[in-house]
Amino acid sequence: MIKGGPKKDLQTKQIQSILISQPKPETEKSPYFELAKKFNVKLDFHPFIRVEGLSAKDFRKQKIDIPNFTAVIFTSRNSVDHFFRICEEMKIKVSQDCKYFCITEAIALYLQKFILYRKRKVFYGADGSTKSLLEVMNKHRDNEKFLFPSSDSQKKDIEEWLKTYKCEYATATLYKTVSNDVKAVMAEHAYDMIVFFSPYGVKSLFENMPEFEQNGTRIGAFGPTTSAAVEEAGLRLDLKAPVPQAPSMPAALEQYLTLINKK
Repeated sequence: MIKGGPKKDLQTKQIQSILISQPKPETEKSPYFELAKKFNVKLDFHPFIRVEGLSAKDFRKQKIDIPNFTAVIFTSRNSVDHFFRICEEMKIKVSQDCKYFCITEAIALYLQKFILYRKRKVFYGADGSTKSLLEVMNKHRDNEKFLFPSSDSQKKDIEEWLKTYKCEYATATLYKTVSNDVKAVMAEHAYDMIVFFSPYGVKSLFENMPEFEQNGTRIGAFGPTTSAAVEEAGLRLDLKAPVPQAPSMPAALEQYLTLINKK
């Protein structure tokens, strides 16, 4: 049976190794590397999932005419990347009047890679939750025709809201999320902590290791949907981010390690 780590008193066990379920940062200036030095912690990076984009040919089968929509809903950077990739591949010019509704300010700012950013056409939720995004969308629901780019396993809460309020909308599947093989990296080292960044990462863990037991392993999660997925999987959630005092995962980890490793 695969174990999540040795059973120890969680109040006294120091954290010496953390598995970050994302690719290794490309720059040495990443705050993760500063954390590793400051706390003398082993940090390993291994993405639990990968994203595969649908081809323009497969997208055409959905019979969605992108220029017909006046607003686009983005809940991840992947949805932004693949929306504009499909537009480029299909030589679609998005109207300058198109509005963009983003679940976080970070995703809204990410749009600057693709459009001329103007606050009057880019909106985002106050706290990164689906609820706050829907509150913003509610002010525009009668005047817009929404396009919701998503993965093949997107949560249905936004789509259900659009149906409830009889909004004009279409859900466009632009990419799919696939589990990476994590058995080797998990077998190589018994990590004191694993950090997740999406519900699909949690799903990948159990697809790879159905008999995983948490035991003494700490679990961190970034984002409300990831936190919910951790708890729904029956795992104990030890670190939740973002929070007002720690808007990023490195900041949250720094606070947590300061608290735990000084004991």
